[in-house]
Amino acid sequence: MSKAGSTHIEERRLSLLAAVLAFALPVVFVVVPLALFLVYSFFSVDQGTIVYAPTLGNYVRFVTDSIFVPVFWNTIVLCVSVAIICILIAYPAAYLLTTLKGRWRYALLMLLLVPLLMSYVIKIYAIRSILGLNGFLNKALVALGILQQPSTLFVFNMNAILLTLSVLLIPFAILPIFLSLERIPQTLLRASDDLGASGLQTFLRVTLPLSLPGVVSAASFVFVLAIGDFLTPQMVGGVSGFTFGRILYSQFGTAYNWPFGAALSVALAVVVICAILIGERFGRNRGTSV
Repeated sequence: MSKAGSTHIEERRLSLLAAVLAFALPVVFVVVPLALFLVYSFFSVDQGTIVYAPTLGNYVRFVTDSIFVPVFWNTIVLCVSVAIICILIAYPAAYLLTTLKGRWRYALLMLLLVPLLMSYVIKIYAIRSILGLNGFLNKALVALGILQQPSTLFVFNMNAILLTLSVLLIPFAILPIFLSLERIPQTLLRASDDLGASGLQTFLRVTLPLSLPGVVSAASFVFVLAIGDFLTPQMVGGVSGFTFGRILYSQFGTAYNWPFGAALSVALAVVVICAILIGERFGRNRGTSV
């Protein structure tokens, strides 16, 4: 065999090895754990001991119990609300960034993304100190005469979880929307201007439709991050702010009921996968239709 042929075979082997590794890592670290959770969800616990006998009892308990399904739906509504709030705040911020020129655009973008480098726990404590009974928000509302005395409306309840998650996840919404806006060809905007369209008409008919895939991606990303978060509800939710993530945490912790926790995780995974698929499909359709 010639040297060139031997080199070609060696390159094909390396390409095949790289492809195998590329698919093997997600399978080992993503698919296998999900499969184990699915298998565990069909087991049960008897007096603190896992019974390795197939049963649908965990799923029956989830559907029939008067606690889990309402909390499940309330958590979904909460996370959808977080996604909407983040989009409403992130879109103007991202749009403003695209109007800047030169280095200022990326300098300000990096400034907006700096909170991602901070500790998650520290950020939660900082927000809790703002929303607390003696926090900045209550003091400002009392000083303005809006409240007669500090209120617990913003801490240790669902409102606190909503506000905290929104503040924490806004940077994750800004980046996809910014990238989507930045990819819009400037020639289209100039053509719209040449045809006599006003700035508002250009935005509504060109910029907004072309940026919708980024908006959908940002909303899906924020929703997935919010629905899987158990630390934020644990720290700012209190007794009134009980979410599905806290139930999951308790099943794997104090309750020591891993099979039931696995069943709840499967239900949550189904919602997350559906959100990702819906976002991907809608974003792709919008991207091809405009």
